[in-house]
Amino acid sequence: MRPPVSVPTLSRRAKLVIGAIAVLLVLFTAIGTLTNIYVDYLWFDETHYTEVFWTELQTRALLFAVAGVATGGLVALSIYLAYRFRPTFRPMSLEQQNLERYRQSLEPRRTLVLSIVGIILGLFAGFTAQGSWDTWLTFKNSTDFGKKDAQFGLDVSFFVFDYPFWRLVLGFAFAIVLLALIGSLLTHYIFGGLRLQTPGQKLTGAARVQISVLLGLFVALKAVAYWLDRYGLVYSDRGDVFTGASYTDVNALLVPKGILTAVAIVCAIAFFANIFFRNFLLPAAALVLLLISSLVIGVAYPAIVQQFVVKPSANQKEAPYIERAIAATREAYGLSNIDYVKYAQDANGDTVDPNAALQDLRSDTNTIPNARLLDPNVLSDTFTARQQIRNIYGFPQKLDIDRYTINGVTRDYVVAVRELDSNNLSENQDNWINRHTVYTHGNGFVAAPANQVVAAQEGGEPNFTTGDLPTTGNIDVSENGARIYYGELMGDNYSVVGAPKNAAPREFDRPESGSDSGGQVNNTYDGKGGVAIGSFFRRLTFAIYYRERNFLLSSAVNDDSKVLYVRDPRERVEKAAPFLKVDGDPYPAVIDGRVTWILDGYTTSDSYPYAERMQLGQAAQDSLTGTGTSALPDEQFNYVRNSVKATVDAYDGTVTLYAWDEKDPVLKTYEKAFPGIVKPKKDMSDELVSHVRYPEDLFKLQRDILTRYHVSDPGDFYSQNDRWQVPDDPTQEPTQDPQPPYYILAQRPGDETASFQLTSALNAFRRSNLSAFISASSDPHNYGQIEVLTLPGNTPFRGPQQVQNSFRTDPRVSADLNLFDGAGSKPVFGNLLTLPIGNNGLLYVEPLYIRGTSTSSFPLLQRVLVNYGGQVGYASTLAEALDQVFGAGAGQSASDSGSSGSDGGSTPSPETTSPSPTTSPPSDSGGSNPALDKAVSDLNAALDALAAAQRSGDFAAQGQALSDLQKAVAEYQAAKSAAASSSPAGAAPTSASPTG
Repeated sequence: MRPPVSVPTLSRRAKLVIGAIAVLLVLFTAIGTLTNIYVDYLWFDETHYTEVFWTELQTRALLFAVAGVATGGLVALSIYLAYRFRPTFRPMSLEQQNLERYRQSLEPRRTLVLSIVGIILGLFAGFTAQGSWDTWLTFKNSTDFGKKDAQFGLDVSFFVFDYPFWRLVLGFAFAIVLLALIGSLLTHYIFGGLRLQTPGQKLTGAARVQISVLLGLFVALKAVAYWLDRYGLVYSDRGDVFTGASYTDVNALLVPKGILTAVAIVCAIAFFANIFFRNFLLPAAALVLLLISSLVIGVAYPAIVQQFVVKPSANQKEAPYIERAIAATREAYGLSNIDYVKYAQDANGDTVDPNAALQDLRSDTNTIPNARLLDPNVLSDTFTARQQIRNIYGFPQKLDIDRYTINGVTRDYVVAVRELDSNNLSENQDNWINRHTVYTHGNGFVAAPANQVVAAQEGGEPNFTTGDLPTTGNIDVSENGARIYYGELMGDNYSVVGAPKNAAPREFDRPESGSDSGGQVNNTYDGKGGVAIGSFFRRLTFAIYYRERNFLLSSAVNDDSKVLYVRDPRERVEKAAPFLKVDGDPYPAVIDGRVTWILDGYTTSDSYPYAERMQLGQAAQDSLTGTGTSALPDEQFNYVRNSVKATVDAYDGTVTLYAWDEKDPVLKTYEKAFPGIVKPKKDMSDELVSHVRYPEDLFKLQRDILTRYHVSDPGDFYSQNDRWQVPDDPTQEPTQDPQPPYYILAQRPGDETASFQLTSALNAFRRSNLSAFISASSDPHNYGQIEVLTLPGNTPFRGPQQVQNSFRTDPRVSADLNLFDGAGSKPVFGNLLTLPIGNNGLLYVEPLYIRGTSTSSFPLLQRVLVNYGGQVGYASTLAEALDQVFGAGAGQSASDSGSSGSDGGSTPSPETTSPSPTTSPPSDSGGSNPALDKAVSDLNAALDALAAAQRSGDFAAQGQALSDLQKAVAEYQAAKSAAASSSPAGAAPTSASPTG
C-alpha cells in the first residue's frame, strides 16, 4: 500500500498575509458594490422611480436566493448523501489503493470542500437566474391578450408570459439534477460506492438507489420537456419561408411528442422501480425504448413526411399554416390594419399617363411648397459654424425634424439644442473645476424651416428663425427652459451644481449680450434635478464612486451642491423603465416654453406564436445607425409595440412615461409589476401630442416585415414572387446599408391637407425599380395610420439607386461635380426624398451641398435636383428645377409658397429669402429711375462675376462676388422703396429690368 500523500502546510505568517489580502479584496469589492447600488438608489430617489429600483432589486435577490440555494443546496445534499452512505469496508484492489490517497486528502477537509462546491455552484446559478428577473415578473403579472392561438386554442399570453418561465424552471431543474448526478457519481467512485475496475459487485445498494432516483428524475424532467415541446412547435422554423407550426409539425410531430412524453414517464417509473428490484435491466430496457422512440418517431418519421409528403407540393400542404404565419406576424408587428392604395394605375392595374402629374403639380399647394431642402443628417457642422457661439457648445452629429405651427401655418423644421460638449474644452479650460462645476450646461434652441435657405449671396445657409443667445425667434423658449442640463452629448460627464443663496454664481451660462470683450453671464442651477451632496457621507460616496478626491477637497462642493449624472435622455428612460427598448433617436421639442426631449419606448417579446423572429438591432439598422443615433440591442424578438411615449425635461431631468398604446398586454403586465410609474395617455398635453412622431426604429422594423408580409395569398407568399426590398442608401458610398426613412410634410393621395409623416420607398426584390411607397402618419387625428402606395407590376417608376444614377450621369451635374470635387471643396448629396404628387406620380427631390475641405468648413446648399419619369431637373432652386422638368411655370407653387404664411414677419420662398445667383430680380414697369438703374446694373455685374467664378472654380472670386451681390441687392431694395414712397398714390413704382 502506498504511503499517504503529504499535504504542504503554510506558515502562520503566510496564512495571516493571505488572510489579510483576502479580507481586503472582499472589503474593496463589497464597498464598490454597495457604493454602486447606493448611487443607483439615489438616482432613482431623485427621479421618483424608487418603485422600479426596489422591485427589480427584490426580484433579482429573490431569484438569486432561490436558484442559488436550490442548486448549491441540492447538489451539496446529493454529494453529502453519497458520502454519508459510503461503504465501511471496500475490497482491496489496485483501483481502491489508488483512490485511497485522495480519500485521505479529502477526509479532513470534506466539510470545507463540500461547502465550497455548494457555494460556487449556488453563486453561478444565482447570477444566472437573477438575469431573468423580467421573465418571473411577466409570469407573475401576466395579462391576457384576448386572442387565441390557432393550434391549441390557448390565449397568446400563455406563450408570451407563461411558456418562457416554465422553460426557465425546467432548464434549472435539468441543471440541478445533472450536477447532482455528476457529484454523486464522483463521490461514490472516490469513496468506493462505485467500483469500475474492482471484481465483484460494481455498485453498493446506497449508490444504486441514489443513482436510480437521480436518473429517474432526469427522465421525468425529459417527459415534461417533451410535453412543453408540443407548445414550442408554434416557434418552429421548419417551414422554408415562414415561422410557426408547419404541416409536418402538426401532422407528424405533435402526436409523437405526446407519445414520447408517455414513454419517458414509463422510463422514469422503471428507474424509480429499480430502488426495489435491484436490477438495471428494466430501466435500461426502458431507456433504450425511449432512445429508439425519439429517433424513430421524433426524428425519422417527421423527416420522411417532410421529404416525401410536404416538399413535392409544399405550396399546397403549407397553405393553411402560411395563413397563420401571415396573420400572426402582421398582428405581432402592428400591421393588421394597413391601407393599400393602388397608385398611378387604373382599375385594370395599367400605368396611367405620367404626364397627368403635371396638372397635379401645378395645382399642388401642400407637398411641393413643403419639399424639404435641409438634410438634418448633413447640417450638423453648418449649425455648429453658425450657432455654436462658444467652443464649449456643440450639436449632435444628426439633427432632428419636427413641425411647428406659426401664425396658423404648419411647417417642418430642422431643430437642435445647443448642448454642452466637454470634448470641445480647450487645454487651459480642461480641469476638474471647469469641466464639472463651471461648464455645466448648454443653452438655447435652434430651428430652421426645412424648406428654406437664407439669401443665396450668403451661400445657401439655413434660415435660422429661432436661435442665438439668449434664444430669440418665432418659437418661444423661456430662460430656464432654454438651459440644457440633460442632453445627448453629456455622455458620462457629471456636473456639480448649486451654491448658497448669497454666493456669486459660478456656472457659465452664456456670453454677455452685446459684449465684444468676451464678457459672460453666470448662473446657479435652481432646478429640482440632481442628487444633494451636502453631507460628508454623500461626498465620500461620490468620491469613491467617481474615484475623485475633489468631492472632499474642493471649495466648489458645498452644503447646497447637487450632482447631475445619467444625463443622456435615452439612458434616463432606459434606467427608469428597464422593461422598455428605447428608440435610438430622441428629439427636442419646445413644450410650454421648455426644451423637452421626446423619446419612444417599445415593449417587445420573442415568444409571440407563429410570428417571424428577427434580430432587433439588425432589423432596425440603416446607413445612419451609429451616426448620431443609437443602435437597438441586437436581441431576438417577434413582437413589438410603441407602447410608451417618454419625455425628459432638458433643465431638471424629469422623466415622465405616458402609456401611448394602452391596449398593449405587455405594457399592462409591466404596469402591474411597476404600478404607478406609467401615466395614462390622457395626461399628455395637447401641445406635447402635437409634437409626437411616428418612431423611426419601429417604422424600419415594420417596413422590413412588409417587404414579405404584404402578400396575403399563401401560394404567392410561398413562391416569393411579389417580394419587396428596402433599397440601399444611394447617397452614401460605398455603404450597402438600407436607406433610412425620412420625415416629410406632404399631402397623401386623397387627403385635403398636408400631414407630417415618416416615409420610405421600397424596391422590387433584387431589382432597382420602385414597387411601393410606405408612409406612417404622425398627425394626432390619424397617428399611426400606415398607408402603402402600390405601383403596377410593370412600373416605369425608378427606384432610389436608379434616380441617383440619373443625377450623377446627367451632363450638367457631372460637370459641376467635377468642379465641386476639387482641392478646396467636395460635393455632399443630401437625402433623396420621394414625394407623391396627386394620384399619378412620384417626384424625387435631392439637395446638393458644397463644403470646403478645411477644418472650419461646413456644408452649404448650392443646387437642387429633381427627377420625374426619368427627366432630370438641376438648378439653384426647386422652382427652377421643376420648370426644367415640367415646363415654365411648373415650379410656381414652390416659388410662391412663402406668401401663404410668415415665420415671424417675413414671407420667404421655400428655397431662398432673396434672389439666387442665377435668378434676376423682378422688373417693375414705368419710367426711368437713376438709382434703380444703377442698382440693377450692379446686380447684373455681380451676377455675371459670380457665374464666371463658379465656372472657373475660383472660390475666392465667388466669395467676393457674393459680397458684391449682397450689397447690390440691398441698394436695389433701398432704391425701390424710395421710388415707391415718392410716387403718386396708386401709381406703380418704376425701375429698369436687370438682365441677370
